[in-house]
Amino acid sequence: MSSRNATIDLPPTAASVPASRHLVLELLRVWDAPHDREDAALLVTELVSNVVDHVGGEANLTLELEISDDWLRIAVVDGSSVRPVVRELSMERPRGRGMRMVQAIADRWGADDHLGGKRVWFELRPPAR
Repeated sequence: MSSRNATIDLPPTAASVPASRHLVLELLRVWDAPHDREDAALLVTELVSNVVDHVGGEANLTLELEISDDWLRIAVVDGSSVRPVVRELSMERPRGRGMRMVQAIADRWGADDHLGGKRVWFELRPPAR
């Protein structure tokens, strides 16, 4: 497989959460990606939800996908410089588990500064053959 990539701008609204999930599933299907599509869709849902919940209205939201034989890299870019935090689980806080899921499922993940905002990304390897 050669490398492929896609960049999609979305509004930072709640409707972008399921839209980003469906876009990732459809692109990975069309690209015939060997990577776990459901894991990719779940993790992108978490990253886009974070932008909608914590950054919201004024920020730009861009979804980036890049795939090669060895890796699938998905990133969400927004206009806020505040980095995501992996929180400790707490019975007092019913939310805040999204980045813990990203940390547990992704093979690699991170956040980089990007044009005054940030790019939060994760990478998945294809399953062993």
